[in-house]
Amino acid sequence: MSNYHIKHLEEYFQVYRKSVRDPEAFWEEIAEEHFVWRKKWDRVLRWDFKKPEVAWFEGARLNITENCLDRHLPVRGDKTAILFEPNDPSGEAQHITYKELHERVCRMANVLKEHGVKKGDRICIYLPMIPELAVAVLACARIGAIHSVVFAGFSSNALATRINDSDCKLVITSDGSYRGAKTLNLKSIVDTALEDCPGVDTVLVARRTGEEVAMKDGRDKWLQPLLDEAYADCVAEIMDAEDPLFILYTSGSTGKPKGMVHSCGGYMVYTAYTFKNIFQYREQDVYWCTADIGWITGHSYIVYGPLANGATTVMFEGVPSYPDYGRFWEVVEKHRVNQFYTAPTAIRALAKESLDYVEKYDLSSLKVLGSVGEPINEEAWHWYNNNIGRNKCPIVDTWWQTETGGIMISPIPFVTPTTPTFATLPFIGIQPALMDEEGNEIKGNQVSGRLCIKFPWPSMARTIWGNHDRYRDTYFSAYADKYFTGDGASRDAVGYYRITGRVDDVIIVSGHNLGTAPIEDSINEHPAVAESAIVGFPHDVKGNALYGFVILKETGESRNRENLHKEINQQITEQIGPIAKLDKIQFVPGLPKTRSGKIMRRILRKIAAGQTDDLGDISTLLNPEVVQEIIDQAEV
Repeated sequence: MSNYHIKHLEEYFQVYRKSVRDPEAFWEEIAEEHFVWRKKWDRVLRWDFKKPEVAWFEGARLNITENCLDRHLPVRGDKTAILFEPNDPSGEAQHITYKELHERVCRMANVLKEHGVKKGDRICIYLPMIPELAVAVLACARIGAIHSVVFAGFSSNALATRINDSDCKLVITSDGSYRGAKTLNLKSIVDTALEDCPGVDTVLVARRTGEEVAMKDGRDKWLQPLLDEAYADCVAEIMDAEDPLFILYTSGSTGKPKGMVHSCGGYMVYTAYTFKNIFQYREQDVYWCTADIGWITGHSYIVYGPLANGATTVMFEGVPSYPDYGRFWEVVEKHRVNQFYTAPTAIRALAKESLDYVEKYDLSSLKVLGSVGEPINEEAWHWYNNNIGRNKCPIVDTWWQTETGGIMISPIPFVTPTTPTFATLPFIGIQPALMDEEGNEIKGNQVSGRLCIKFPWPSMARTIWGNHDRYRDTYFSAYADKYFTGDGASRDAVGYYRITGRVDDVIIVSGHNLGTAPIEDSINEHPAVAESAIVGFPHDVKGNALYGFVILKETGESRNRENLHKEINQQITEQIGPIAKLDKIQFVPGLPKTRSGKIMRRILRKIAAGQTDDLGDISTLLNPEVVQEIIDQAEV
């Protein structure tokens, strides 16, 4: 069936029209022809955005790991499934075949079962980018446990919050991790987190760095000896299509992180279908996404999407700058990578360095380049296109979210003509709408508004773990019968979409969504701080960086400002993680507020960006005089 692999623009429009005209028939055909089901669905789709409630392939029975592993064994058993490239380039890459991966997943699944893990239990995975991470994810899916992967750069406090929110009973971690020239002790972070997690009774520890770590009797166990003793086969638990597959936390603009729940059936169908088309994957290709599996990009486009297509997917432990800025290109040459998917932050950082780091490597194997995490700026797009793609590799500038599960707006390479900074056209089945602030849809082209989606797609998150009201309030209350993305967008003369950024209090820093409220809460806990406000400001490499406006208590006024700066960032690092540190901190006499007490972040954003010529009307502020004081002291 041609619908599964789109090859030219006319076909895209044809398939897109079909997917929108009769979504149920379209997705039924895709699901039926390309996946293994133990029982077919009773109905393709049931939905109501008012509640909100969405169910795809209801009544169907399956296990996603049979689609990612078992079905490939007869034809691809000896093909490399995961190609692990370690942090140290002198270390040997591991080629894990589908047969070996299947065996490792079964052993891990049996270890979990021996520790009392049952279908529906939540398992927290806090691991570096080593094969055990992918194996653990798939082992949970094999037995119907719900995995909750926490990025191994989060602090113990952030880890504890996530473990407790989803009531995880078991944690899988490692002694430590390598990150460039640094060695991090992950086990000690887990130990600190678990002081506040009474529900966890077992910790399984993989060996990575070989350093000495504390092991708590009765709770902590080394993983490898258990794997060595486990059976190499494990019958897959048969799941309902709508059973939860995983929980993945994303930053909210207010309060604690949101545990997005993704289901088994629809998520599998959509991630596999998007992967095949947006990367134009062919049977012998080597595909590399540089993300961490701790983020949705890693879930969908390192693990599930590629493996459901029988692909060879690269897992990279290192960083782009170690041992030097040629590392990415050295790996591309070494493994003859065909599709390369990374973040604009990485591209900007590499573009600042000498082209010598690029030119010494043979990048002729590359066919498709991808960008993810935030809109890619024009300068970075051209550098990527000219120097990495040599003007022959289309760039897929993909827009999507943790909540959407899969890519929503993106070019299809060799199909959609690309334009720098534009995510271009909606993917098959996706029905975007631009809305004005009064809640009306803005029709036509050359318009901008708030980006909503007006019809469900198979991989959308079904709820926020334990808090369906918050799910409704966050995503479905702003516009009737529509999913609100939280992003603004424009549509040009030919109907291409350009994402213009968040319209809520979430700032994208180096591709990571950071809610301002948790960072402000952390700062405000410092004994010298009275109040704070965080905004983003443009940054050459990160895209945005964080700027903190901080009011000190009287007792803090006499303190050394440089020490306070360090203490505040240390507190943020401990409570959230180093990704949330502030690049700039300005101690201010007050914050611009409306008469109802709301901080006018719009004004602070302009000051942080050095754009103080036009601040708009500030006469309605409760304290307009404070604005000039902040400008006079601004750190720009």
